[in-house]
Amino acid sequence: MYRLCVLNTICLGFCLYYFRLYHRAWRYASIDELLAIGKGVLVGGVVSHICSWLLFSEPVPLSVFVHSIENILLLVCGSRFVWRLMSPKVTKEIPPEGFTHVLIVGAGACGVMIVKELKSSRRAMKPVGFIDDDSGKSNLQVYGLPVLGNRDRIPEIVERYKIKEIIIAIPSATKDDISQIARICKNTGAALKMIPRIDDLISGKVSLSTVREVSVEDLLGREPVQTDLAGIMNYVKHQTVLITGAGGSIGSELSRQLAGYHPGKLLLLGHGENSIYQIGRELKKDYPELSCELIIADIQDEKRIDQIFRVHRPQVVFHAAAHKHVPIMERNPAEAVKNNVFGTKNVADCSSRYGVDRFVLISTDKAVNPTSVMGTTKRIAEMYIQSLSASSQTKFAAVRFGNVLGSRGSVIPVFKQQILEGGPVTVTHPEMVRYFMTIPEAVQLVLQAGSFLKGGEIFVLDMGEPVKIVTLAEDLIRLSGYDPYSEIDIAFTGIRDGEKMYEELLTDEEHTTATCHNRIFVGRSGDLSIHQMELELARLRKITEDDTTSVQETLKHLVPKYEAVPTG
Repeated sequence: MYRLCVLNTICLGFCLYYFRLYHRAWRYASIDELLAIGKGVLVGGVVSHICSWLLFSEPVPLSVFVHSIENILLLVCGSRFVWRLMSPKVTKEIPPEGFTHVLIVGAGACGVMIVKELKSSRRAMKPVGFIDDDSGKSNLQVYGLPVLGNRDRIPEIVERYKIKEIIIAIPSATKDDISQIARICKNTGAALKMIPRIDDLISGKVSLSTVREVSVEDLLGREPVQTDLAGIMNYVKHQTVLITGAGGSIGSELSRQLAGYHPGKLLLLGHGENSIYQIGRELKKDYPELSCELIIADIQDEKRIDQIFRVHRPQVVFHAAAHKHVPIMERNPAEAVKNNVFGTKNVADCSSRYGVDRFVLISTDKAVNPTSVMGTTKRIAEMYIQSLSASSQTKFAAVRFGNVLGSRGSVIPVFKQQILEGGPVTVTHPEMVRYFMTIPEAVQLVLQAGSFLKGGEIFVLDMGEPVKIVTLAEDLIRLSGYDPYSEIDIAFTGIRDGEKMYEELLTDEEHTTATCHNRIFVGRSGDLSIHQMELELARLRKITEDDTTSVQETLKHLVPKYEAVPTG
């Protein structure tokens, strides 16, 4: 019998080693490890039985081998199961009262992965159950946790189980679904987080590190605008493309998206060397075959801009360089004029002189019936390229959109920083409203407009309903797990210089027509004389250089709709 024991030990040991059972972390054992044990023991038992027939004169009954396999399976699986149970866990290191109770929205594969992470991590987070709208999962247990109900029961469950954090684990959910769930959760007082995208589930990247905070973008409830980016290929592929302001929020995103459409050369022009270096480094890493030229220049420098066009001969120009901070430009009107008006004129004139095919100006809704110096200078820039388009072979157009979420100096990053600092969150006026869009949406609109333009258009985006700024502030506070006004205060500071209560997208004179994209419209003003524009700008240049106190009066002459907002 001892010979059989030795033979069994050798055969089973070899097979278990072959199936790599001695190279597994049993603390994280799953079905794969169980199957590997079964294969190893079964193959080892068969090999042992065959060898016993070949080596021993008296064969061992088959029933003995069957029972031995059963016992070995029990011992091998049992020993590893006991090892897993005895492994150090967070529950032994953190007292029960130290746990943060977590509710998982979505009892699918992604939700299960998050629960596994929470149970195996050393964080003081305890999942208590799932929320799922699938009625077939109601009252079932998934990975040892109950499905407590659908999304409508979230407030009740949060209160009953003292939930401190909610994780939305539905990476395939639509924007509307996320918005609805977030609106239910935001009034519970629990911090809200979510899995960012379905790619993380497919690529196996779902873990606690991929869970992000729910942002205001998720609450806007508008599906992202989808554009026909395939049409971009026709005018960008193999072309030399110049992007001014390439280090800014819009300019850098333009660079990223354009790089994927195989331009012949990408010219990244900016005034700040650090931002241009950063976007150039990023593109070099992501698109090593891309021909990319980093250019440091000031668009106000007419000779330098002319030299760049003469040397590189761009065929497509996206003009994103501008001064955009409204209150700062109110205090520095001459600088706004120099950059936004004459800087644009320099780039536009060179585009026409050197035969650029398409020129797209990045504009703003603040250019409509402007109340600020910044908005007025952007309106003058629009007027100039429209007048130039009438006499130039270059096709000029402007793209006008509202506030861009997450861009430098925008309200959302400021609110988040104020919340981190414990408040107060500062809002100018309780009735202030704005249109919002994401940076990728804004850039896709710009690129799509480049394929539509015929010359002289102003493209605008249907951005849905405007949103109250104070509502955004309240939502961000709630999503961060605080109660507005009591835990994090909101302070109203008054309307700043140049601001107005609401923004518009078109002037009364601009008549909109639809494009082939159902969310993009085009407005046209009456014909503008380039000769008259040149005379007006010459007068503006002289006043800007000689008498900066009269700049706003001259802007009013050029843009009669300009009405400065009195502040106090």
